[in-house]
Amino acid sequence: MSDCAGSEMSTEASLANGPAAKLDPQTRLELEAAAFRGLVQHLQDRKDVQNIDLMNLAGFCRNCLAKWYLAAARERDVAMDYDGAREVVYGMTYDEWKDNHQAPATAEQKQKFQDTAHLHANIPGAK
Repeated sequence: MSDCAGSEMSTEASLANGPAAKLDPQTRLELEAAAFRGLVQHLQDRKDVQNIDLMNLAGFCRNCLAKWYLAAARERDVAMDYDGAREVVYGMTYDEWKDNHQAPATAEQKQKFQDTAHLHANIPGAK
């Protein structure tokens, strides 16, 4: 249900702010990668949290993370497809995750999804 296609967002956030501005680029890259891995692990551990709820609350979900990952791979000429990127984020195939963990969306969730669509992440380079 989550399409990650709302407002335009840059794939390159400036994270060299505050204390990070003083770090060498490699250390900052390693910290950013560790933060990403922590987020992915948290989402893999919280299989009870539905993508539609993430989209409705924060405008992004596991599929969006996979699309950001895929876009980054493509920017670097790394061969990868969307299914492969989703497997990185979900820790299993998307079909396996849907079969075992995805609950049907309620009418209220679907309506909120439509109402907040303009706030949903738009990931350039992932289509």
